[in-house]
Amino acid sequence: MSAGRLPGEVHVLTDPISVAAAVAEWITTRCVGRAGFRIACAGGSTPQFLYEALASSTFRDGIEWERWHVFFGDERAVPPDDAASNFRLVHDSLLARVPIPAPQVHRMEAERADLDSAAADYSRLLEAEAGAPPRLDVVLLGLGTDGHTASLFPGTPALDITDAWAGRGLAPVAPCDRITLTLPVLNAAAHVAFLVTGASKAHALRGVIDGNVPAARVRPHDGDLHWFLDSTAAHSID
Repeated sequence: MSAGRLPGEVHVLTDPISVAAAVAEWITTRCVGRAGFRIACAGGSTPQFLYEALASSTFRDGIEWERWHVFFGDERAVPPDDAASNFRLVHDSLLARVPIPAPQVHRMEAERADLDSAAADYSRLLEAEAGAPPRLDVVLLGLGTDGHTASLFPGTPALDITDAWAGRGLAPVAPCDRITLTLPVLNAAAHVAFLVTGASKAHALRGVIDGNVPAARVRPHDGDLHWFLDSTAAHSID
């Protein structure tokens, strides 16, 4: 299968729900017994299935939630209770349903008028919590149809940030203003997982294989890279 040409380890599941279950299992094996488990969450419908799986009876009682420290891969410039907010999605599907201590949930304050200042504060937070460069235990990522990941869009300045752990992102669709983790943080992670479902991602996946989209630049220097695909996404690049 041509999905095997993707960098890293490829896991092909039958459908988005199966992808969510597989990633939930994968996460539980990486957080068990850790003094602190630092994870960056992604937005989107496929990650939402994952968060709902983690909060379900299948996984919830086997996870030491008090050890979790939650970060975010990106955020739109909207209030945290806005329907477009990644924080709201993660909160409603996971955080409100499991006992992670509130001080250990670190949202991006993208509703602030000064996004540069908000990104700089998040960069400092990451360094204080996880070192320089910050080494997160797990980073969850999605893949846009244009090959973007987090809010690292093709041809935008955020792709070239090398001296900060978070920066301003710019999307081609509203809400355009964002805050995003930068490539140095993504590539410093111990484990990175892309969750990709549906035939609409075929062009983006081929772009990763060819190395010409932003997501292709995610290559952990001292960590693992995993792709969790449903069968439709995998077959689309056969």
